[in-house]
Amino acid sequence: MSVPLWAWFAVLGVIVAMLAVDLVAHRKAHVIGVREAAAWSVVWVLSGITFGIVVWNSWGAEFGQQYFAGYVIEKSLAVDNVFVWAIIFAAFAVPREYQHRVLFLGVLGALVFRGIFIAAGAALIENFSWILYVFAAFLILTGIQMIRTRNEHVHPEKSRTLKLFRRFVPMTDAYHGQRFLVRKAGVLLATPLLAVLVLVEVTDIIFAVDSIPAIFAVTSEPFLVFTANAFAILGLRAMYFLLADLIHRFRYLKIGLAFVLVWVGVKMALLDVVKIPTLVSLAVVAAIIAIAITASLVATRGQGRREIEVESAGAFRTATEEEMAELEPVFRSRRALAGSRR
Repeated sequence: MSVPLWAWFAVLGVIVAMLAVDLVAHRKAHVIGVREAAAWSVVWVLSGITFGIVVWNSWGAEFGQQYFAGYVIEKSLAVDNVFVWAIIFAAFAVPREYQHRVLFLGVLGALVFRGIFIAAGAALIENFSWILYVFAAFLILTGIQMIRTRNEHVHPEKSRTLKLFRRFVPMTDAYHGQRFLVRKAGVLLATPLLAVLVLVEVTDIIFAVDSIPAIFAVTSEPFLVFTANAFAILGLRAMYFLLADLIHRFRYLKIGLAFVLVWVGVKMALLDVVKIPTLVSLAVVAAIIAIAITASLVATRGQGRREIEVESAGAFRTATEEEMAELEPVFRSRRALAGSRR
């Protein structure tokens, strides 16, 4: 697959433009409802499908199928990521109107980190072809482990990341709007929102360790791996606000995702023995996810939306107007710093 340099820049330009539109549309903190989340989800999904059609028409059916297979895999695995975000937000009692800002920066960081991982993975595959078997074994073992631990839950309050953050970064116990840093009495402090952002970023890095090898099972083209990841990730914020209160209804989804990892791992392991057509791989992944979701919804029929209940990571509150008025500028000029020292 020959991809000109301008195509890379064009894709990056489209991604930046879409992020800019999203940022402008949500520049004011507000609670994102189900209807708004559904509308944005449609926008992001249509964007991903439209790009897939462009790939299909520009580079042929095989590469188009590889893109869609990668997109479906990444979108499916991302659902588990969304549920972990919901647990983190619940543990920190993050007000709903502040959640979009955290997820926006989280997605931005995810794009950067996944770009690095994809470049590293492509380099490893190009120089060490046997690494594919390592990826395959890792995916199969991860899938089996996911099935074994399907009933276990994430505990943000016990996270090593949170413990390290609290140890080295002084933090307030109150949310100060959408601020990540505040200054009080000359001391720079992190707000709980920054701790949440760090956990969201670390979580995505952990999930990328699974998803990046998984997509390399259906395509080895860095352009398709990156774009499938990018368009799947761009819609995660809307997906979160759409599904966060429905975690309890996706009872069998984790098992389905585990089978997806095992399937793509087996496909990768048999690469030199039998070449499974991309369309077949796409159909299998779609069928596994469809069965898992259908079985979950049938088993939880009649259950409505409800907020997730988790153990609190601390006693967090919203700062009062008096506390907000006492804040000092986070970034001060050298003259102001010199004056304060006198």
